[in-house]
Amino acid sequence: MIKHPSESNLALFAGGELTSLRRWSIERHVAACAECQREVSEFSVLRDEAAELSELPEVSWGSLTAEMKANIRLGLEAGECVTRRSLPRFVFSPRALTACVGLAALLGVSLFLERPAPPPTEIATSSAEIATSEPVLQTSGSGIQVTEGDQAMMLLNTRGRDVNYQATGGTMRARYVDAETGYVTVNNVYVQ
Repeated sequence: MIKHPSESNLALFAGGELTSLRRWSIERHVAACAECQREVSEFSVLRDEAAELSELPEVSWGSLTAEMKANIRLGLEAGECVTRRSLPRFVFSPRALTACVGLAALLGVSLFLERPAPPPTEIATSSAEIATSEPVLQTSGSGIQVTEGDQAMMLLNTRGRDVNYQATGGTMRARYVDAETGYVTVNNVYVQ
């Protein structure tokens, strides 16, 4: 049984692209084998045909570039003709704008009414009222007072506007905006 060279080796032999040792080995086989001689001659014919097809015609690159630019320009202009230009639309429709204004007004009113200030109470001044031994938190228009027995401590906010008092259990909170500076002051008083 004769071992034939592979097709790739026969194709390389037909093109003269083998090493000298491998070429000598395949040349000896091809001289004795008619089938391999036929394949080598077919590969040689195909190689010659491919060489003829691989030759490119002379191309004028400058004229090809100008033609491509003209085609691109023409395509862009044709696209502009087809594209429909719409009138500028408002971001909000009148309904949406009305709804946004309504929501903003509702939000403003809800923030204003969120924490209504309790009416200020008068601070105890009589000795009978002060005589209790437990701490007492009281508010007035001018601040928060903590009274225990015959001692009292008061946090004043005489320049305040928009005063807001909140009391829960043993905690009193006063929040006000200074009329001159606009700074917000928060006083928290805890009684145990």
